[in-house]
This record gives sequence, structure tokens and C-alpha cells, in this order.
Amino acid sequence: MTKAQSNEEVPRRELRRDAADNRERVLAAAAAAVRREGAAVPMATVAADAGVGVGTVYRHFPSREALLGALTHRSFQLVLDAASQAAETDRPGIEAVRGFLDRTIEHGPELVLPLHGGPLLIDQDTLAIQAEVHRKLGSLLHRGRRDGTIRPDVRTADLVVFGALLAQRLPHITDWNQSARRLVDIHLAGMAPMMQPKSPRS
Repeated sequence: MTKAQSNEEVPRRELRRDAADNRERVLAAAAAAVRREGAAVPMATVAADAGVGVGTVYRHFPSREALLGALTHRSFQLVLDAASQAAETDRPGIEAVRGFLDRTIEHGPELVLPLHGGPLLIDQDTLAIQAEVHRKLGSLLHRGRRDGTIRPDVRTADLVVFGALLAQRLPHITDWNQSARRLVDIHLAGMAPMMQPKSPRS
């Protein structure tokens, strides 16, 4: 590469980085706007919240459907990251599940999922991520059954639904994270194997 070519490459990299930053800014603003106003939120509102022109939004996402699809894909990727981090630990199954749920609470404001009123999944890449989320969570439950910390009738779908509920903050609760973690304690207590009652002495 000549010096002139190298000098030309620097601005190109900066432009690509700026475009990536703008795209992420739009997605973050869109996630908050959709959770606040619903899936019909105007694209102009998303642009204003992101601090960019509406043309920038349409340059990255040519339609509302494209934007909502990207939000759903991004949300499932965040959930997969949380599930993967939990699966990589050597903690007992029930505590690995707690780690996943804690990260779900932290990511809550960024998540737009079908269970939150987001678009139904049709994109094959997003469906593949969703399937991997289920596989990772299933492995956590299997670990818990094997080490005796999770009862055998808990299903992956139970964990998915509860995680989605935790990510949907209730507006009238001021400290949602604290309240959500209390719900996690209660839920995990219910996931633990039930103690067998002692036989009465004769």
C-alpha cells in the first residue's frame, strides 16, 4: 500500500466507525422509544431521541419493519450473551440461572422482544440466535437437575417467560432492579427441589 492509499484509508475507517456509532445510537434510542410508545413510534421521534437526522435513520433502516427487526435481533444477541456467560461458569445450576437472570435485568431497558410486543420472528439469523438461547438455557437446567439444585419439571420455556417478564420494567416501581431481584429469589426458591416431609414418628 502506498502512502497516498494509506492516507485515504484513514478517513474511510473513520467514516465506517461514525456510521457504526450512528447505527448503535439509533438502535439504543429506538429501543427506549418502542418500550415507551409502542412499535408505532414515529421514525422522526427515534431520530430526535438519537440526536441524528431522520435521513440517517432511514439510511440504516429503510422501513419501520427493518428497524424493528434489527431491534429484535440485537435483543436476542444480548440475551444470548447473558446465557453464554452464565453457561461458561462452573457454578451450581441454580446459581448459574441466577447469573443469567441478573444480566437480563441489567439489559432490560435495551430489550425489545416478541413477548414485549415486538415483531414476530421471521429472520432466519434471529431465529438461529433464539434457538441457541434455548439451548444454552436448557444446558443450565440440565446442570441443575444433575447437581440437585433444580427440580426436574422446570422447562426452558418457564425460564424464557420469566426472563422476559423481568426485562419489562413496571413504570410505577421506582427501584425496579431491587424489586426484580427479590422476584428472582422467590422464583429460584420455587425452582429448587421440594423437601420431602419427614415421616411422623410412630
